[in-house]
Amino acid sequence: MKKVFTQLLPALASLLIVAACGGGDDADDISDRLANAEPKVRLVHAGVFTRPLTLTRNGTAVSGASNVAYANASNYVDVPTGSAEWRVATDTNAEVGTSTLSTNRGNRYMFVAVPNLSLFGSQAELLAITDPYDWGLTAASGRVRVLHAAANTTGALDVYLTQNSSDISTRTPNFSGVGYKTANPASGANSLDFAVGSGTYTLTITPAGSKSPIFQAPVSLANNADWLVTVLADSIAPNDLRVLIVKSDDSSATQEIANTL
Repeated sequence: MKKVFTQLLPALASLLIVAACGGGDDADDISDRLANAEPKVRLVHAGVFTRPLTLTRNGTAVSGASNVAYANASNYVDVPTGSAEWRVATDTNAEVGTSTLSTNRGNRYMFVAVPNLSLFGSQAELLAITDPYDWGLTAASGRVRVLHAAANTTGALDVYLTQNSSDISTRTPNFSGVGYKTANPASGANSLDFAVGSGTYTLTITPAGSKSPIFQAPVSLANNADWLVTVLADSIAPNDLRVLIVKSDDSSATQEIANTL
């Protein structure tokens, strides 16, 4: 038992250093991994053509999640536990959507505005994604979730994240058949674990079931990264895409990735 504890000390020390150094609410610290941290929420604006957005909880604006512009995201913000009505609206108070959601310690939540294809009502609608953030004390791999928010696609998408090679001809998609306005893994499940560690990967997107890329670009995935890979329309042309990586492991909340094809 003493030997096991001794082996765990370096990993525990690293986590404690992160906790002690702060780094804002995005920080991955020991209280998060023990499911003892306050719930965290963030607002992601992927609702093309809408004005800046603000998140409110029971009618009160969430500090740090206000006036978020398109293709941007707030950092995570600590919020109380318990059930509340969450509302996202534009700076002119045009409602995007509401969600009654109960927040729990150790969990993280994302409210995402996505394009609304309807000719009536708002130009965006609201998705809520729950991340249990169920990671062991010594886990160090990168974590990735994909969100399909590109209204100009012809259907579901397959997404590959490959290291050392961009050839997907014999590979199975890491994220298969991601439907429009859905996340993979779905809300309530942990993000996908990439245990290879730090390094350069190739992000490739194809129509579901196809091996013909419509988006491809290099990305750098680090240990303990926590990403929401958000697929957006780059124009009204079918399958013309760009990607917004929403991070919780960096001082910059978002990173836009251009198509290199």
